Formats: sequence, C-alpha cells, structure tokens
Amino acid sequence: MSHSDPFKEAAPVLEKIQRGGYEAYFVGGCVRDYLLKRPVADVDIATSATPQEIKALFKNTVDVGIEHGTVMIIEHGKGYEITTYRSETLYSDFRRPDGVQFVRSLKEDLKRRDFTINAMAMTVDYEVTDLYGGRHDLENGLIRTVGASEERFSEDALRMLRGARFASQLSFVIEEKTLGSMNELSPLLQHIAVERKRMEMDKLLMGKNWTTGLEYMVKAQFLPYLPHFPVTEEEINDFRQMAVQHLSANQRWALIMLKLEQSECESALKNWRLSKKRMNYIKDMIELYYQRMNHYWSFMEVYAWGKERVIQADRLYAAVNQLQSDEQNIGKLWEALPIYSQKDLVVNGKDLIAWSDRTAGPWMGSLFSDIEKAILEGRLDNSKSEIKKWVKEWHQK
Repeated sequence: MSHSDPFKEAAPVLEKIQRGGYEAYFVGGCVRDYLLKRPVADVDIATSATPQEIKALFKNTVDVGIEHGTVMIIEHGKGYEITTYRSETLYSDFRRPDGVQFVRSLKEDLKRRDFTINAMAMTVDYEVTDLYGGRHDLENGLIRTVGASEERFSEDALRMLRGARFASQLSFVIEEKTLGSMNELSPLLQHIAVERKRMEMDKLLMGKNWTTGLEYMVKAQFLPYLPHFPVTEEEINDFRQMAVQHLSANQRWALIMLKLEQSECESALKNWRLSKKRMNYIKDMIELYYQRMNHYWSFMEVYAWGKERVIQADRLYAAVNQLQSDEQNIGKLWEALPIYSQKDLVVNGKDLIAWSDRTAGPWMGSLFSDIEKAILEGRLDNSKSEIKKWVKEWHQK
C-alpha cells in the first residue's frame, strides 16, 4: 500500500483510541474495497469507546450523529467519523431502529450489518476480522446477508436496493435465498424515503454492470414500490447493446426517461425528487435527443444550447443508436460561429436608440434578436457600420 493510502493516513487516529484503552477498527465498505483492490476514498472507523469517551480523547470533535453513536473528529485538517459499536432494537418503520444500544463487542456490531462483504473489520496492520464469511463471498462474487435476510431487510428495506446496487458496482451475483427475500419483502420499499432510493439509484446507474443491477430490480419486483421507472427485461437487453461508459448519471437518467412519452418525463423526474438543476439538465438532454433524431445539428442549435450541452446530448444519441459520437464536427460548427452570444455584438442599446431615433422599449429586445439571427445566418456582418445600415432599413419597415 502507498503512503497516500487513506488507511495509513487514518492509522494515527486508531492508534490514539487504542492507547486510550479501547478497540478501534476500519470497518465496512473500505475493508471490502481494499480486499477487492478497488480505490478506497474514505475510511469508516468503529470503536468500543462511547461517543463521550471519544470526545475526551480528541480536542476537535463534531457531533454529526451522536444519538446513533457517531462523532466526527478533526485530525491534521481531515475529518474522520468514529462510530461506537452498537446493537439495535426493533425497526418498526422498516427504515431506522427505534433505538440503539452501545456495546463493547465487535462481533455484536458486525452482526447488525447488511451484507457479509460489508461486515468485516481490519486493523492498522491490515489484519482482517471476518466472522460471517465475507472473504469467501468476495472471492465467489456473492452478495449475501449477514444472518437471516428477512431480518436484515425488515430492519431497513433500503438494503434490498443496496443489494442490486452492489451487483451493479461489483458485478456480483445475489445469493438465491437473499434474492428470494428481496422478492418477498419488496413491498417494504414503500416505507423508504424517495431521496434515499434515489441516492442508491444514482450509484446503481453508474455501476460497471448497471444492467445486471436493473435486472435484479425487475426480478425482485421493486418497480411497483419505486417512483415511475420505465424499465422492462426487454429494455434492459437493449441497454446491454449500448456503450454507456462515457455517460454521466444524469445522462443515464435521460436514457431511462426516453422510454416514456416526452410529456411524462417531467412528472417522473419530480416523483424521484431530483433537484431542479438536475431535472432541467435531463429535460435538455431529452429535448436535444429528439432534435437530433429529426435532423443533424444546425448552427443555430449549437449556438442556442452551447457546444458542451450539444456534445453531451450527442453522446447520449450515439450510445442509444450504437454510433460514434460526432464531437469533432460539433466543435467545427461551434468554431465557425460568427458570435457566441448576444454579448459579442459590437453594438449596444445606446447605438440602437441613436440610429432609430426612438425611446427605449421592448422593441430593442426584438431588434437585438433580429440582428443576432441575421449575423448567425450570414446575412449580416458583426460590424458597427453594417449593423447601423441594417438598423436604419429595419426602422423604415
């Protein structure tokens, strides 16, 4: 492991907790990804120390989720979330525990986790504690719950969608019993906040094997309990033929929404509680996709939407239709534009008023638009003398 590795950076934090007389381990997804030789961005730390004991050990702390046992400590300008070992009571709403109980046992803490591949702990010396067969399942590409799957999914129904997401990201198979429980308990997904579902869906859509993730969603009958998501096994087979590796999450949302009537897309996106900015981008992608279906990109479209937005829509169009994206030609169209926005016009409002002998008013916006269009269509040069002559003719009409 390199010295820039996050485990090395966080090791002094664990060692300080251990010097205080407590246990501390790296846990969860960071251990899984380390064993899979995947990039590890952040580390999760679990400890036998209570939140108050952690706060006594470190000077700079933030209570980010202290009721659930999590404290953030700031060391050398970096934040680390430290969570106390815990067991959980009933999940009466299928989303969150009615209460948590701090425990001193690592085994008890790992027992409450979702899947075996996420239920391992590791020391600063990279020694792994694996009590539930996580390494075996990693080696065999298997997604299996810790203990009885019906219990794990009844505790937090989102875990079912997480299972499909891990299948997408890791190209793993969901174990038969686990998949059977997903199918049986899928109605519990209706209790989960849309925002939590959407976060999982974003990750699933960006997975290397995203079509497998979608296939598990269909097999486990998740779709009736999710906001409008127009995917069938036939459409998933279509997706498999598409080279989507260059598409962002928002472009992939647009790809899914193309299966709906265009008039239905906005309502479906609203049901997923996407931000207004994301919704507008996805709607732009869909609008531009249909424009490209009707004809090749024009000067006016590249000007109106901007080079980057048109290139992104062209990538979507190319992926769906199994073509090469035509970014080079779009770039040439952009470079050939005489202006890139109205701000590039060599005239201003004062010029228009002086040349037309009129007072300021709505007519000016209309005239600016006409000048802009005439320049883009090559009927007028963007020079003050030419525009002055053109304005005087326009005024006489």
